[in-house]
Amino acid sequence: MFSRRQKPAGLDALVTELEQAVEARDGARTEKTFAAVMRALQQAPDDELVPAGPRLAALLPSFPPVGPRPYLANAAGYCVERGADPLACAGPILDAVRRDLLDATEFARRWTAAGGVEDQLPEPDEKMIDDALLARLGDDEYEALRLALAWCSTDGWQPPALAVLCRSAEVRRRYAAALLPVARDLAALESHDLKCLVYALAVLDDEPLIVLHRPTGRGFEVRIGGIGDNFQLHTLLAHVLVGGGHVPGDAPSAESVLLATDPAPAQGRTDVVATGAFELLAPDGERIWNEGLPDDIPVVEGRRLLVLDEPTYRRSWNADRFFPHLPGAAELTRVLSADETRTWFARTSADAAS
Repeated sequence: MFSRRQKPAGLDALVTELEQAVEARDGARTEKTFAAVMRALQQAPDDELVPAGPRLAALLPSFPPVGPRPYLANAAGYCVERGADPLACAGPILDAVRRDLLDATEFARRWTAAGGVEDQLPEPDEKMIDDALLARLGDDEYEALRLALAWCSTDGWQPPALAVLCRSAEVRRRYAAALLPVARDLAALESHDLKCLVYALAVLDDEPLIVLHRPTGRGFEVRIGGIGDNFQLHTLLAHVLVGGGHVPGDAPSAESVLLATDPAPAQGRTDVVATGAFELLAPDGERIWNEGLPDDIPVVEGRRLLVLDEPTYRRSWNADRFFPHLPGAAELTRVLSADETRTWFARTSADAAS
């Protein structure tokens, strides 16, 4: 996001100057100081970035909606990447993200309402903003500009959002539920690539999962957390159940398990390969894709319920995790009794339980 060259002096003083300029509502001073802060961030050491992050995030509500808020959020997110407290920065960042996603969705609604049946949504590029576009969005020019800028800046909000979401389960617990449906609504329009944001918001933490192994008729309760996609989930379930000797099959390699669980951030790409041990199925027998995420597993009687079957074909994938800064966990909490297992199997379709 930022390059690092020489050590500048005075990031703390510059942030203080920016805070004062914003409080005084001095536009020229704010613009000049903001540019200086952005330059200083490129060269500041981590011990200056750590305290700067929450202070920069706290300024977000005071910046105008048509101002450089995504850049300010990215500055705070960069500080989080260098060690600033994600929870201290998350509130202002994710509140701003939610506001802009809602505005982008409203842009799409107005654009569509004002056009023909086959009129496609425009590319999210600020170069397309002109008087004709703004007029199409309504009579309030400032509001139209706000909506258009939100439509164009959505991709710029993802790095700071991911910076806080991928470094704190508490951040996800407090903010993800309110933001996830908003992100999914905008992603459904297929004009922005929001996969990473949606996946980060949908991460399950400390989630109990009922797992039924169809070939053996056995049932398990597994607690999962921090898992970015079902490739990672697949590896960890195989590690817990096959590696733990509870079901037959080939256990995943130690290298692939480490890549899925190592608390240290993943460094670059590896050549480690994981091999599928199961077919992942929903209770109705529908396949749950490895490319999806644990949140895809349906909830039945208050618990997520997953059925494992023999793989229909041999498949393998790169074992690197989806989010380098997010280690996954899966723990077998108990083996279900025969009666419990039969009860859970009875809640699946005939195809899944036979």
